Amino acid sequence: MNNDAMKDMFARLKDELETQEPATGHKNRFADRLQQRAATIEKEQKKSWFSWRPLSIAASVVILLGFGMFFLQAPQQDTDLASVSPEMKETQSFFTGAINQELEALKTLETPETKKMVDDAIKQITILETEYNTLKIDLKESGQDKRVIYAMITNFQSRIDLLKEVASQIDELKTFKIDNNENIL
Repeated sequence: MNNDAMKDMFARLKDELETQEPATGHKNRFADRLQQRAATIEKEQKKSWFSWRPLSIAASVVILLGFGMFFLQAPQQDTDLASVSPEMKETQSFFTGAINQELEALKTLETPETKKMVDDAIKQITILETEYNTLKIDLKESGQDKRVIYAMITNFQSRIDLLKEVASQIDELKTFKIDNNENIL
C-alpha cells in the first residue's frame, strides 16, 4: 500500500477508531499487575522442590548411551554353511563355484531365441537364493540343526540342477534347429 491509500483508509475509518485517552494512572496499575504476576511466578518456582533440569540431563545421557551401544555393537556374523564346520565351508565353496560356473556357461548360451529361458532360469535362481537366506536364519535360530543343513545343501543342488537343465534344453534346441536346417537344404 502506498501512503495515499493509507491516508484514505484512515480518513474513512476515523469515526470508527477509538481515540480516547486511557484513564489516569492506567500505566501505574498495569505495571503493578505485571509486578504482581512476576512475583507470583517467582514464588511458584521457589515452592517447586523438584527440578527437571537434572532429570532431563540424565535422560539425555541414557539415550546417548543407548544409541552408542546400538551402533557400536559388533556386527553379527552371518550364519551359513561355512560357519558350521570346515567341511561345510568346503561344501559351500564347491557349490558356490559350481553355481557361478553354470551361470557363466548359461549366459554364454544366451541368444535372442533362448533369452526367455535364461531370464526365467535366473528368476528361479533368485527365488532359490531367497529360500537359502531364509534357511540361513533358520540355521542360526535352530542351533545348526542337521535338517536345516541338509535343506541348505539341497538348495545348492537344486540351483545347479536347474542351471544344468536349462543349459541342456538350450543345447537340444540348438541341435534341433541345426538338424532341421540340414534337412531343409
